[in-house]
Amino acid sequence: MTMATQNLTALDVGLAWRNSFAQLGKSFYTPLAPWPLPAPYWVGRSTSTARELGLNESWLDSPELLQVLTGNQPMAGTQPLASVYSGHQFGQWAGQLGDGRAILLGETGGLEVQLKGSGLTPYSRMGDGRAVLRSSIREFLCSEAMQGLGIATSRALCVVGSDAPIRRETVETAAVVTRVAPSFIRFGHFEHFSHHGQHAQLKVLADYVIDRFYPACRASDKFAGNPYAALLEAVSERTAALVAQWQAVGFCHGVLNTDNMSILGLTIDYGPFQFLDAFNPGHVCNHSDQEGRYAFDKQPNIAYWNLFCLGQALLPLIGEQELAIAALESYKTVFPAAFERRMFAKLGLIDASDSTATADRALLQDILQLLAKEQVDYTIFWRRLSHCNADTDAQTVRDLFVDRSAADACLLRYSERLEHIPRGLAADLMLKTNPKFVLRNYLGEQAIQAAKLKDFSQVETLLMLLESPFEEHPGFDKYADFPPDWAGGIEISCSS
Repeated sequence: MTMATQNLTALDVGLAWRNSFAQLGKSFYTPLAPWPLPAPYWVGRSTSTARELGLNESWLDSPELLQVLTGNQPMAGTQPLASVYSGHQFGQWAGQLGDGRAILLGETGGLEVQLKGSGLTPYSRMGDGRAVLRSSIREFLCSEAMQGLGIATSRALCVVGSDAPIRRETVETAAVVTRVAPSFIRFGHFEHFSHHGQHAQLKVLADYVIDRFYPACRASDKFAGNPYAALLEAVSERTAALVAQWQAVGFCHGVLNTDNMSILGLTIDYGPFQFLDAFNPGHVCNHSDQEGRYAFDKQPNIAYWNLFCLGQALLPLIGEQELAIAALESYKTVFPAAFERRMFAKLGLIDASDSTATADRALLQDILQLLAKEQVDYTIFWRRLSHCNADTDAQTVRDLFVDRSAADACLLRYSERLEHIPRGLAADLMLKTNPKFVLRNYLGEQAIQAAKLKDFSQVETLLMLLESPFEEHPGFDKYADFPPDWAGGIEISCSS
């Protein structure tokens, strides 16, 4: 299929499209159509995301929509574009970046729809504008897994593949992910216009974000008359709450550059991510991160560093440095409070209060230190502890530890703490807080290897489990088991 076929009649799937981002002005984007791919095929589809978009699920079986979401045919009402932004990467100013392989189709039902892997854009730099099957399956599954966990995230409608060759370290095949979010605006969008002294455009962007997503900032009592300081505080608090969710569930993002940080506090840009297997606070999941900048336990501080960069970018609008610093301060209180609240829920402490806080914190820290010392599987520990409360049998938890005496001491303290909490209530909270299923790297790798052979059943199975990760799903226990020995050798890098 050639570029000439872009003149095909646009497909109408009954969605009402607009593109408010396109109204910001030509400084913000370049209009362009996706590049086509030959002989596309479905790899994975999310009916729940389709429902959120208002898309009739029957369309997910249609060959017409397959062509649209590959970039082979336009969709009626869309205004495809690639946006420009800049950012800090691995702590260094990287200059102009932008949507190097993503094209925004527009928004429908208040949600933006993007094709990732849809070809070259003016912002592709040295890249080819494509995505490969391997990384596209990972992003599709993890987007929906995070949704299932209740963690703020972009969504994925589908992933489509093509046998078109794409060169990375080796020759792979192409794929396109259809991503969905209220907005894909990043910290880097603000950094771009601030760095280039384009303060008029910076104000247009900030006003757009405030009016569309943070209208309360215009009526802030704390920052009366300064909605931009209020915006910085609101973004800081959303980011703090998001990172607390990551840390509680054991999620490593892997590449927390400022251009990968959502202005809405969403998890976006799933690259070298990983859910922890063994609990290692210093774990680095990105093979490209040689200095360990984005290690698991560094994520809270890195998020704050990125917010500081956003504050610098907004300073021309905020005006006073003291106001910007004051707006960032809330991160330091919101993050620890949100993290502690989530960890207490993992322990089933439904009566946690100021009077128990000191002892509860000490118990939590001792448990985490023991998990780290013994490299205990993070997800399995918390799930077994949940069942231990449900049936009062602690043996399956004890079996996770080599140092049984240390484990018994912690479990005894924990049991004593729960004496005045109804076991059923604590267990119910824990089973709704501690997932049975997460997207471990080895599960993703197995699905990828099968998909390379055109077997997409593993993608479908994982999607089903990850959409409801707190359910037991009888018959699928192997997907919640310990990772095999070879899983430790999986290396995930920024290459995709």
